[in-house]
Amino acid sequence: MSRATAAVLLAVTIFGLTYGLSAPLIALRLAAQGYSEAVIGANAAMHALGVLLIAPFLSALYRYFSPRMLLTGALATAACLLMLFPLLPVWCGFLLRLLLGMATELILVVTETWLNQQSAERRRAKTLATYTAMLSLGFALGPVILSLQGAGFGAFVSAAALSLAAALSLMRTPLLRLQSQTPGQRSLTAWIGVMPLALAATVLNAALETAGMNLLALYAMKQGWPEAEATSLIAILLFGAIVLQLPVGWLADRFDRRRLVVTLAALSTLGALAWPPALHYPWLARLLLFCWGGAFVGIYTLILTLVGQRFQGAELAGAFAALSVAWGVGALAGPALGGAAMTLSRQGLPWLAA
Repeated sequence: MSRATAAVLLAVTIFGLTYGLSAPLIALRLAAQGYSEAVIGANAAMHALGVLLIAPFLSALYRYFSPRMLLTGALATAACLLMLFPLLPVWCGFLLRLLLGMATELILVVTETWLNQQSAERRRAKTLATYTAMLSLGFALGPVILSLQGAGFGAFVSAAALSLAAALSLMRTPLLRLQSQTPGQRSLTAWIGVMPLALAATVLNAALETAGMNLLALYAMKQGWPEAEATSLIAILLFGAIVLQLPVGWLADRFDRRRLVVTLAALSTLGALAWPPALHYPWLARLLLFCWGGAFVGIYTLILTLVGQRFQGAELAGAFAALSVAWGVGALAGPALGGAAMTLSRQGLPWLAA
């Protein structure tokens, strides 16, 4: 692995950590202050709104700034925003969440595009499986920090410090410029016709990812789980996403990738329906969420592989810009739908996921 690839994987790990910590941390802080699930879901949706706001400008940013500058700036911005959360009033958290969504989406899209451009076809799925595993590792580290430090000021400081450390590590790392001179030739409507499966799967992934990160711990607590154990379920789910991406990548380099997407979607549906009975048995709940995380996140790994397989250079940057819009739409809808589902039914979250 080259130094540049390692730096890009570190950046996306920190992105995952930033979101993996901030989502449940902010949700728990709002719940402790008496806010409803609907308000918590609306706050989480601000992250997605930030994604939608930054998406139209991604192509221009690719042209005028190097990947290193974009990643360093986004990581430093995320560090500053995280430090402000515990210092400002609750209503300011909505604006901070929007800005954090803009910064972290820039990290996600730049790293995805850069790795795809540098990957040889024969090992593309393995490379992107490693990418998704590192992303999931970051997601998992967030709840671990939360369980160790609690929903206090220290957790925000830890996340900010790690983001800043990643930014510093990138300052001396040369990254090849993204090939994005003319990525905006297709409109979003045209992209829907070109890659409907990829866009639909990205909407699905974002909706359930953001809903789960913000509401899974609250759902488990409503089923009688203590706060610390409920929070650990997120880490277990994401640990499964880390470990099982390598087998998914191995399969994707050998079998039909579209059929694998459908298979993993079917397994994810059945797994979500099994959440309610499984939560009565802690060992079964942990095993189920471990496997479910691997299957569900595997859909995203395969989508990244299919997009990288089909597009190159400027078109690839345009494709990921379109996927970022799809991610924003899903992330905007997911927490709001999840909060509403939990308000309407005690088992609303797993039913929505299924």
